[in-house]
Amino acid sequence: MTDRTEADSSAELRRQIAETRSELGSTVEELAMKTDIRGRARARAADFRDRAGAMRVQLRSTAAQAGHTVQEKASQAGHTVQHRAKEAGHTVQDRAREAGHTVQDRAREAGHKLQDRAKEAGHTRQDKAVHTGHGTRETGGTEQRQAPAPMRFVMSHPRPMLIAAAAGTVLIAAGVLSRRRTRH
Repeated sequence: MTDRTEADSSAELRRQIAETRSELGSTVEELAMKTDIRGRARARAADFRDRAGAMRVQLRSTAAQAGHTVQEKASQAGHTVQHRAKEAGHTVQDRAREAGHTVQDRAREAGHKLQDRAKEAGHTRQDKAVHTGHGTRETGGTEQRQAPAPMRFVMSHPRPMLIAAAAGTVLIAAGVLSRRRTRH
């Protein structure tokens, strides 16, 4: 039994020696790692590079998001300005239309007044001519009064007179509008 006990104890001793060597080897490696300043510096530098790379990616992502946000806001501002300009254009267009109608109405009224005055003036001259015995002519039993040639032209062709009155009214309205603009 002693041989066996000695064999068991020598095997046990060998196992213990191997285990101790293994522990000493890992302890020596740990000590070597602690004393290896270059290795530790390289490991730290690699760690910092990894962190810097991650931060670079994050910053690029943030910058891209900020760029998209600015682009969206600029687009929205552009649309707002475009909408407001469109509304202002419609407002100006409506006001111009109203001013045009006003000018047209005033020109029509002025034309009617001129026609009425021309008729009155023609009748007055005709009446004077009738009273003095001139300017009447018999046509088939009916008496017809004759107005002077310019008045007959205006009475028979009122369109040129209306156009001239409308043009004058447009010029007056344009002058009034330009004065209003210079005041504001």
